[in-house]
Amino acid sequence: MTTKPADDLRNIAEGCVKLVATQFGRELDWSLASLDELDGVCAELLAGGPLEGQRFELWWKLIGAYTGEVLVRVHGGQWGTSERAPGAFVVVVSGNTALPFAVAERVLSGEPFKSLGSFGRALPAIIERAGGAG
Repeated sequence: MTTKPADDLRNIAEGCVKLVATQFGRELDWSLASLDELDGVCAELLAGGPLEGQRFELWWKLIGAYTGEVLVRVHGGQWGTSERAPGAFVVVVSGNTALPFAVAERVLSGEPFKSLGSFGRALPAIIERAGGAG
């Protein structure tokens, strides 16, 4: 991936950090633990009912970019695009593809037992099971 889309996604992720701090008083520090904090934000967002329209799109974009950037930083990954879904951004770690925007969509849709924190912590086990590299 060229640096421009990766830079754009980092900027969106930084926007997530700022908005979460302003609207929810929570600090996101680019760690795996911060994904648990972001799960808490998602729970607050969904407490009033499902997100719809532009509000859903905004939070999906912010949360997907932040989650992906955490994976890049913590697991040594890099942003890429999906061959299966042209135009979809993914994170590639040790040859394995992670789908932070898909997980963000499922969390924001209120799917039971979906967690950004669990997604981030499970990635090393998934990579190990896959043999370490693609």
